[in-house]
Amino acid sequence: MQFQDLLAYKKSFALAMKIFNISKSFPKEEKYSLTDQIRRSSRSISANIAEAYRKRSYPKLFVSKLTDSDAENSETQTWLEFAFKCDYIDQITFNDFIKDSEEVGKLLNYMINNPSKFGSN
Repeated sequence: MQFQDLLAYKKSFALAMKIFNISKSFPKEEKYSLTDQIRRSSRSISANIAEAYRKRSYPKLFVSKLTDSDAENSETQTWLEFAFKCDYIDQITFNDFIKDSEEVGKLLNYMINNPSKFGSN
């Protein structure tokens, strides 16, 4: 198994790509603030899952990287809220993205609470 096979990775990567595509329509003045921040945090979710998987032989490091991923997921939700309140995304898009993010959070929490199921000692 590779980290790309993990459901949390697949779902977080898909969310990051959805965010990337929708953020192309954000105003140019947001390029170095909201657009950059939401892209970074959403991509970091998957990146931290990949790092965690490589550290799965060390349970504390595995869980630590997964909690970093969970924190990035929460940050992404915050940026989504800003995008919604600034009228860059509509209610339906916001709800869809938050639902996806919450699903990723549940998967991450399962991994955090069950490291041995992912090859961690």
